[in-house]
Amino acid sequence: MSTPSTDPRVLVADLRADLQAANYTVDGVGALVGDVASAALDREQSLPALRATEGSSDPAAVLLRVTTLGRAVTRAALDAALPRTGTAGAERLGLVRAAGSAPEDEVKPLVDLRPYSVDDAAGTAHWWLVSDLGELATGEALSADHVLGVGGASLTLASATIRTPVERVLDLGTGCGIQALHASRHSRRVTATDTSERALDLAAVNAALNEVALDLRQGSLFDPVEAGERFDLVVSNPPFVITPRTDAVPTYEYRDGGMPGDSLVQRLVGGVGEMLAPGGVAQLLGNWELHEGQNWSQRLEEWLAGTGLDAWVVQREVADPALYAETWIRDGGQKSGPRFDELYTAWLDDFAARGVTGVGFGVLTLRRPLRSGAPLRRFEENFATLSDPLGEVFAAGLAVHDRLAGLADPDDLGDLTLQVAPDVTDERFHTPGDPDPRIVLLRQGGGLRHVAQVDGDLAGLVGACDGELTVGQITAGLAVLGEEAVGEVRTRLYPRVRDLIADGILLLP
Repeated sequence: MSTPSTDPRVLVADLRADLQAANYTVDGVGALVGDVASAALDREQSLPALRATEGSSDPAAVLLRVTTLGRAVTRAALDAALPRTGTAGAERLGLVRAAGSAPEDEVKPLVDLRPYSVDDAAGTAHWWLVSDLGELATGEALSADHVLGVGGASLTLASATIRTPVERVLDLGTGCGIQALHASRHSRRVTATDTSERALDLAAVNAALNEVALDLRQGSLFDPVEAGERFDLVVSNPPFVITPRTDAVPTYEYRDGGMPGDSLVQRLVGGVGEMLAPGGVAQLLGNWELHEGQNWSQRLEEWLAGTGLDAWVVQREVADPALYAETWIRDGGQKSGPRFDELYTAWLDDFAARGVTGVGFGVLTLRRPLRSGAPLRRFEENFATLSDPLGEVFAAGLAVHDRLAGLADPDDLGDLTLQVAPDVTDERFHTPGDPDPRIVLLRQGGGLRHVAQVDGDLAGLVGACDGELTVGQITAGLAVLGEEAVGEVRTRLYPRVRDLIADGILLLP
């Protein structure tokens, strides 16, 4: 094997070519280990994949064992799996460490390198992502400067992000750079920031490996943004975890912002509007504390007061204080025992001191509006399992809000011709022996999977929305059938029709 180049750009190009040749892709690994082992890997369980790759000389199997599963391989095996890069080149890139130069010497991983695939509104992409080795590979608690790979929160934000082509995107708290890579496909320029120097180093490696140009800057929150800079889209999977601020509790840069309670997310919500161009959108993940006697949306309303931003917040999960503490203690790699109990006590004491009854998690979509008037305020809970990309749903919902806001007179709704969304079904529940349904539900099959309970008149109106008759014509017909005044039917139904349009159950022309 030839001596590897000392030029990092050449080494990265060689590595990219080797990974492609090895078919070290999501589909390639899936075909190699099978569906059961692939699903186990998604749950951070390595044993099925280890069994499936044991003794295999397939390049993808060797790479999976050493760069994802954290197992040592021989120098000869890695040289064969990476013929251009070789073990020596992988060492120079900081991916592995070899015990010696003999073919039989062990090579151990220093980082996690795994394939990643995405299919969203911007199309399909196949990437490789470098991050720090996790508990799956090390079996140990994480270090304070651990740089996370792609987790559930990353995927949630990637799915929720609006992918409309824009000029400039800001990724606050980029970590390994996954959101910035996504944004690069629909933005002319992507700026990515992080407080962690190591995170930015790995983000730079991922950008080079996947041939993406990123403007990387170090600093906390908005500090790296220059005065006067404005962005069309801001995305952030910030370090939102609510952590006790005591010396006894370790902090992890990827999840802990160093501020008490949920104040980091509060600062993001309160300040991100200054970073947005007119019409610009910010999409954030966050946790917020729940307190006795206060609805979760009231806390968010307080944060939004005075910002002038439109806001659409979807609360996806709620955890009680004990469950929340358990989740994040285990996330740090801590197993049951005295140390676990010490951390558990600190978390529960911290929550009790502020009267926290639970913690909400969700997606915040904020917008600097182009129009004047009262800003959008939409808060909803949605605990369903959502598989569809939601960026298109949020984009469509904002556009629909603008169109409805343009109907100054409530009666303007009567001039519209509407259609039922193609994924909506009608479910009817009858009391035995009663010919009329007791409950009628309109249920979305995709998007946020909204469900609307409607009465007979509204169900009749929706059923008649075929794109030809106007809402006013349908309403007049219902008034005749019910022997009511048209104005009364209009007053009763039009606000509900607007809600159905906002939810995407009825589509505007």
